[in-house]
Amino acid sequence: MEHLTPEQIEEIKNSLLEWKKQILKESKEAVGEPLSYEGGDEIDRADTEAGRFLTLRNLDRDRKVLKKIEYSLRKIEAGTYGICEVCGAEIPFERLKARPVANLCIKCKEIEEENE
Repeated sequence: MEHLTPEQIEEIKNSLLEWKKQILKESKEAVGEPLSYEGGDEIDRADTEAGRFLTLRNLDRDRKVLKKIEYSLRKIEAGTYGICEVCGAEIPFERLKARPVANLCIKCKEIEEENE
């Protein structure tokens, strides 16, 4: 993490914590929505079911992002944040600022995406 200044690390850490707080708030609000629906015709019920499916899908996506945020925060604490997990290269601050949960440099990320 020597390529990142303490100020840069603090900025990213605060960004991660704020992102986490926002996701938890939105997830709590989404969980508060009713899961059952009585009444209406088939179209109303189908529309409600589609909305419920979208909410559950978003909650699952948020759960995965939260895991990445927690992992990044642990890496900050361990002093290993900002280092590519494949090649060991330093990940530039600009990339980390844009995607604070990035754990691969651009080159390794492109290779990973090509192989998917």
